[in-house]
Amino acid sequence: MFAALIRQLPRVLRGHRLVTPGTVLRWHRRLVAKRWTYPNRSGHPPLDDAIAVLIERMASENQTSGYQRIQGELRKLGHRVGASTIRRIRTLRRIPPAPSRSTDTTWRQFLRAQASTMLAGGFFHVDCAATLKRIYVFFVLEVGGRYVHVLGSTSQPTGAWTCRCPKLGSRHATC
Repeated sequence: MFAALIRQLPRVLRGHRLVTPGTVLRWHRRLVAKRWTYPNRSGHPPLDDAIAVLIERMASENQTSGYQRIQGELRKLGHRVGASTIRRIRTLRRIPPAPSRSTDTTWRQFLRAQASTMLAGGFFHVDCAATLKRIYVFFVLEVGGRYVHVLGSTSQPTGAWTCRCPKLGSRHATC
């Protein structure tokens, strides 16, 4: 801005200036550098000693808790601490890491183990030849035994009817 104003001065006064355009540009560069240069801080801010003591206490009282579980519990308390920081604190305090968990269970093995308690439910419709109406049937499938339970049927399903279906059972089927 100063350089532009200096150019507006008459030629006679421009020769008697106290500040050259190079000086004005140098001042501008310093101003910008001072405004946008942050102090040289490396790494994350230091961790509060109270949080480090809390991490040590959680790790020693719960030997099976890993870094991520401790991190989650600290987040619930309102503290954002990285898993690597928790690992570093445990190493400094000589607390061994949590035992490794066996994660060799496949999805198929998990489903087979849980199949006896799993249910799958849904609707299908049947067009009734006698009444020429569409009948909606609500059913549940026991995954383990592959047994189908018909919980209800109606020609006009509503939200209230759907909520009542598990209570009705198959005794209120209509066609």
